[in-house]
Amino acid sequence: MEINFLALIVAAISALFVGFVWYNPKVFGNAWMKAAEMSEEKVKGGNMGKIFGLALLFAFLLAFQLQFLTIHQTGIFSLVGGDPSTALPSYQAFLDDYGDSYRTFKHGAFHGVLAGILIALPIIGTNALFERKGAKYIFINSGYWIVTLGVMGAIICGWR
Repeated sequence: MEINFLALIVAAISALFVGFVWYNPKVFGNAWMKAAEMSEEKVKGGNMGKIFGLALLFAFLLAFQLQFLTIHQTGIFSLVGGDPSTALPSYQAFLDDYGDSYRTFKHGAFHGVLAGILIALPIIGTNALFERKGAKYIFINSGYWIVTLGVMGAIICGWR
């Protein structure tokens, strides 16, 4: 099992593209600004290079971890300690039989969406509760991550 860094990079970049659409004023941008208590001045006052650079880094970290949720063959890889050369012959026989099982864009999208619902939503929701943000804030931001993780999962799992 090799790590496909190109797929991880493309998946990370996809997070920015989804964000450009999702947070566009014609989609959820205006509603998000109101729910997040953001102003035009606050938005324009940020260091956009730093913000987008770190956002890309964080998206890459998510993509890296997401491969372990979407590509089931990583489980068998971990059972041999990450070094297939030390594995028993049954390892290669298993990969010959099941190496491409569930390696589809659809399957990756499914697990990405599940990660969004079962991981991102509870984290964002908990933070929002303590920050005294409303349901609209939770659903706009969680919705972004559910869609984004679905897209990222599709790219990571389906790209071979």
